[in-house]
Amino acid sequence: MSAEDIYRKLMDVNEDVGLATVYRVLTQFETAGLVRRHHFEGGSAVFELERGHHHDHMVCLETGKVTEFVSEDIEKLQSQIAEKHGYLVEDHSLVLYVRPKRKV
Repeated sequence: MSAEDIYRKLMDVNEDVGLATVYRVLTQFETAGLVRRHHFEGGSAVFELERGHHHDHMVCLETGKVTEFVSEDIEKLQSQIAEKHGYLVEDHSLVLYVRPKRKV
């Protein structure tokens, strides 16, 4: 969710909070390791709960829907590629920008 999404949800339940407060609290949560901030192309920052496990993302170019996924094959391949070039992977972020398949 974006900070604006969270703010709108709070307004929907009659919580009296400002958008600046939402941003400030999200930044504090990020610093504390409770949420993770993502910057997907074409959109504002979105936040997700930090669950302690690695995953990657697919972003639909038509709807903006974000889908989380895990692929051991991709993780293994990334490590092999880094090793081939003399590196070890410390962290990474993989985002696939996708579009729904059209039936022919």
